[in-house]
Amino acid sequence: MKPDFWSNKSKAEKSLKQKKIYEDLIKNYENSIKQFDEFKDLYNLAFEENNDTVLKETETNILNLYKNIKRNEIKCFLSNEADSLNSYLEIHAGAGGTESQDWAEMLRRMYMKWASGKDFKYQLISEHKGDEAGIKSSTIKIDGNYVYGFLKSESGIHRLVRISPFDSGARRHTSFASVWVYPVVDESIKVEIIEKDLRVDTYRSSGAGGQHVNTTDSAVRITHIPTKIVVQCQSERSQHKNKETCVNMLKARIYEHELKKKEQELKNTENSKSDIGWGHQIRSYVLHPYRLVKDNRTNYESTSPDKILDGEIDEFLESSLYKLND
Repeated sequence: MKPDFWSNKSKAEKSLKQKKIYEDLIKNYENSIKQFDEFKDLYNLAFEENNDTVLKETETNILNLYKNIKRNEIKCFLSNEADSLNSYLEIHAGAGGTESQDWAEMLRRMYMKWASGKDFKYQLISEHKGDEAGIKSSTIKIDGNYVYGFLKSESGIHRLVRISPFDSGARRHTSFASVWVYPVVDESIKVEIIEKDLRVDTYRSSGAGGQHVNTTDSAVRITHIPTKIVVQCQSERSQHKNKETCVNMLKARIYEHELKKKEQELKNTENSKSDIGWGHQIRSYVLHPYRLVKDNRTNYESTSPDKILDGEIDEFLESSLYKLND
């Protein structure tokens, strides 16, 4: 380690984070080789002794080892500049009022449960409640290793088909919500923001009542005029802190906007957002008349929608990463 290693704390912390990631990859690989040799010897011994119990147990262990090797392989795919960064995740309800707003809240819960299952930290940055139930929009920040890399393929329209809990006639409804994922830009990535390109508005936060009610105009909304990107934050009581968070979110949005232009992977984000409905969905979640979650890009399917909505989305994320790296 160089004597001036800690002269730039942010750069040093990033280097240590990357070092740990690479060490974990190598350690996981070495452990996988060791476990495979042990399981192979145990399987051969059990086969010679005709021990069905140990054979079945070893087969299960080998299957779990295979899944772990796949997870390690997935991490090797995450080599783009932004993949290792934390992420903002933005959810918007589509047309359809209460139905779509409830669906948007279900999606927000799904991603929060996924983050919790990974021991990732998450923070609710901004949220607008629905008129009767659910949410009109929500932005959360998720901190953890390679969060953006794992979640970047979640951007798009998510479709839900179910018997509506809000319909007294118990009819089937189709709802849509959009999900947009942006990397949290760190100091190693330079994004220039010109003050005259910004319109800053303040407003009163629409948070919880009681002792938490916000009696000052501390919530902040910033519009980046050239790109028409809008970000907002109401999670802090301090207007200064909310503005600081907004600026960081704006840097992330502008960076992501430029990434998409360079990679030519998506059409203009704002045009996509304007049509949250048929023909644009990346994934369908069907709860009636059958139960199936299907990704329309990879054709990966699950017949356990309850587990998916409880945050068990790793197999969908992994299949998307494999598709991107074909």
